[in-house]
Amino acid sequence: MRIAVCDDEDRCRSDIRGHIDKMFGSLDVIVDSFSGGKELLARFRAHPYDLVFLDIEMPGMDGITLAKELRAISDQVFIVFLTGHVEYALEGYEVNALRYLTKPVKEEKLREVLTYVSEKLSAKRQIMLKTEGEEVFVNVSDILYFEAQDQYVMVHTMDRDYLVRYNLSDYEKELKKDGFVKPHRSYLVSLAKVRRIGKSEVLLEGNVSVPVSRSAAAGLKNMLYSYLEENAF
Repeated sequence: MRIAVCDDEDRCRSDIRGHIDKMFGSLDVIVDSFSGGKELLARFRAHPYDLVFLDIEMPGMDGITLAKELRAISDQVFIVFLTGHVEYALEGYEVNALRYLTKPVKEEKLREVLTYVSEKLSAKRQIMLKTEGEEVFVNVSDILYFEAQDQYVMVHTMDRDYLVRYNLSDYEKELKKDGFVKPHRSYLVSLAKVRRIGKSEVLLEGNVSVPVSRSAAAGLKNMLYSYLEENAF
């Protein structure tokens, strides 16, 4: 997730960055800080952010004007205003603002925003599967596990299975940050779908069983605990 914090107050930018670092730890999160709207706008045009925190009252370009410029570029970005004046709320509806946070920002309120945005982004992330005769886009959040089958990989989702000509190791690299790990040399499972880990199998959502090698069992449990800690809010 790419996050931008735009505020002319050093203390506010520092506090928000500190809270985000504390919450996400080692997860794949990038936070950039800006003291003015023009610099953020230039960076956004080159590489849009997923979530933007905007101070409303800034010299030069104010937060409402900046939000309108950002929204003109992307209708996907989540915009959160930082303010102490609720009278600005009606203007925020024009740019489909997600929320207003009162300064100084409380950690629990920031946590609610980050949890919501993280879940929305995770649900929207897709990968393309090239099957026989068609290309299909599948939500990563719908995938239970991958199963290597000779020169192919069977992708098991909540609704159906897809047989694709691909390498399991490539999926492992591509989806590591999404919480996919190998319990066995022929399988790659989503930690988000794990319900129980036994001595020789891992039980996934939907009562689906996948084998676990003896050498991978202990490591799998540790990875699951770490995943749960990092994603618990």
